Amino acid sequence: MNKVYGSAKEALADIVKDGQTFAVGGFGLCGIPEALIAALRDSGVTNLTAISNNAGVDGFGLGQLLETRQIKKMISSYVGENKEFERQYLAGELELEFTPQGTLAEKLRAGGCGIPAFFTKTGVGTIVAEGKEIREFDGEKYVMERSLVADVALVKAWKADKAGNLVYRHTARNFNPMCAMAGKITVVEVEEIVENGTFEPADVHTPSIYVHRIVLNKNPEKRIEQRTVSKA
Repeated sequence: MNKVYGSAKEALADIVKDGQTFAVGGFGLCGIPEALIAALRDSGVTNLTAISNNAGVDGFGLGQLLETRQIKKMISSYVGENKEFERQYLAGELELEFTPQGTLAEKLRAGGCGIPAFFTKTGVGTIVAEGKEIREFDGEKYVMERSLVADVALVKAWKADKAGNLVYRHTARNFNPMCAMAGKITVVEVEEIVENGTFEPADVHTPSIYVHRIVLNKNPEKRIEQRTVSKA
């Protein structure tokens, strides 16, 4: 099966629909699938739920879809760096499900493993636990968290072979492996596509079984959120 598509637009054309849930990799602007996000924006689909650590920045990353009002709900850990995200939430225009960062990663991983829910101490006694089941184990209270499964996952990796085995680069790995696992359909943006057999099995970070479509983006912008340089 050929998993390589000619463009981000082609890779999303027949799978994106109004009202879907998307899991999107990245941490800030590090490791975001920027070409796929732009193609999702250009598709015009609306009423989306986005699972992502944050929403990029104003005008870039998922921030673009907030500006076009294509996202109705965010499931996130962090609102900072995006004034439009903050404005929409405080104005009651955007639904927001705040989730502790480690819990968000585990909710995605569990979803990819077919685990419907799990218990964690994180959030017990806070608003995070409101309305959720609390259970005691060995004298300690734990909150039950439901796992997350997305209709479509948009992922950024450094390299892929043609079968879809993925290798990430340094901290750009972040939430991408968990998003790849959690997607019913996973579309991956990479900087290089190599022949099958190029990677040593132990070097593969995400196996091909989780990957359905691959898009090449040789020269991503890789914008920096806050550039700080020393004075001359």
